[in-house]
Amino acid sequence: MRTAINEETLQDLINIETGLLAPLKGFMGAEDFRSVVDQCTLADGQVFPIPITLDVEETLWRSLRPGHSLALTVGEQIVAELTVESVFEVKREDIQAVFGTDDEAHPGAHKELHRTPWRVGGPTKLLDQTLLEDALKPEDTKRVFREKGWKTVVGFQTRNPIHKAHEHIQRIGLELCDGLFINPIVGWKKKGDFTQEAVMAAYHTMIAQFYPKERVHIAGLKTQMRYAGPREAVFHAIIRRNLGCTHFIIGRDHAGVGGYYGPYDAHALARKLSEEHDLGIALLLTREPYYCTKCKQVVTDKHCDHYRTHRVEISGTIIRQYIKDGCIPDEMMLRREVFEAILACEQVFIQ
Repeated sequence: MRTAINEETLQDLINIETGLLAPLKGFMGAEDFRSVVDQCTLADGQVFPIPITLDVEETLWRSLRPGHSLALTVGEQIVAELTVESVFEVKREDIQAVFGTDDEAHPGAHKELHRTPWRVGGPTKLLDQTLLEDALKPEDTKRVFREKGWKTVVGFQTRNPIHKAHEHIQRIGLELCDGLFINPIVGWKKKGDFTQEAVMAAYHTMIAQFYPKERVHIAGLKTQMRYAGPREAVFHAIIRRNLGCTHFIIGRDHAGVGGYYGPYDAHALARKLSEEHDLGIALLLTREPYYCTKCKQVVTDKHCDHYRTHRVEISGTIIRQYIKDGCIPDEMMLRREVFEAILACEQVFIQ
């Protein structure tokens, strides 16, 4: 028996194989799925807040039994095998639990709602090892950190080019840790987001011209954005732990979209799970940086009393709108050198 898989499922498969999604050894079965949805942990108690599952057509699903072997194909090529442990159905309320909404306008929920609800779980084996050639591997990042002599490494997740608010947070990380690992998402993102080219061009400019090069490492993370807010924030932390980071930054509305989550909901879930479990990584829960026209610098409400009266918001959403409108963002928001690097890209936004 066989089933075709799409690009995102193939990337999950690759990330399972490399250990990026450890402790997963395959696509989640019924027991792990239920525990993740209800408690943000696998059945054995290890924290894992996002379901990683394989969907198939109903006819195939009804024919599968534990112990069966399922070939996973891309085109005509068999790229992996899955040994079936369980089959189960995803309900709409499960999607609601993971994303906090089942609104079709939410890009992550929409994507999940348009998969089949028929899921198959079990350990996987990648057969085409050439698929790993360009994959981000934990052994590679850990080797880089060792070679640089970093004992402590802070990971930074982003899907946007660097602006002054993110720079503020990253410099906090550089104060606290030996090295900063910038790890932008280069997988699927929603229409209108910055392209991978624009994000990487901005960061390469920042590192080349402003950051201490020996204390920063950058590599793209190929996985889809799920826009799952609090759960995805902790999921991102687990991935960076697997890559060798000792610390991870969770900022305002981490992995959020469109006002579906409160600004610090991700902090609340991350704090709760880290108090109840050993995540294996320290979390830096940072407040929103903004430009204060009174203090005349980028600050947060932890060390500035002018949030309500002199705050100028800085965000990827605002930067995107400036550029789409043909305007140059003020340097209080975005460095001119970074802006020029973004504009030099062949395609700035995902169509």
